[in-house]
Amino acid sequence: MINGQIRDKEIRVIGENGDQLGIMSPKEAMKLAQEADLDLVKIAPKAQPPVCKIIDYGKYRYELARKEKEAKKKQKTVEVKEVRLSPNIETNDLNTKVNNAKKFISKGNKVKVTLRFRGREMAHVQQSKHILDDFAQMLGDIAVIEKPAKMEGRSMSMVLTEKR
Repeated sequence: MINGQIRDKEIRVIGENGDQLGIMSPKEAMKLAQEADLDLVKIAPKAQPPVCKIIDYGKYRYELARKEKEAKKKQKTVEVKEVRLSPNIETNDLNTKVNNAKKFISKGNKVKVTLRFRGREMAHVQQSKHILDDFAQMLGDIAVIEKPAKMEGRSMSMVLTEKR
């Protein structure tokens, strides 16, 4: 809230230099703000009494946006990369997929390993579970199972993440 929108009986006022001006009515604070050609901005509405500051509102909004942007820049987004396998995969192909998963995990991403079953392969789902177990074992030095292997429709999948 700024200027005329402030409707509290009493407010604690902070000057443009950051010095405490004390507790006063919003009208008095507005006079002080107008004399300084600045705005009266409520910065802590939940405080008792609410805290208002005499500042340039445009500059205040700009600073808030810049801080928010800076915080967003420091955040790390974790993606979920998917590695698809089939029940009759050969060992060299499996090693290639393991190497890809290692790259993903070392970059800080999660890896969803999916074993897809087609046609008659659905009859041998339990025998194929060992492929996912071997995959997790091969990555055991850098990864840990976040979500164990589970059937979802025609595919079995598990999620691996980086070891802490």
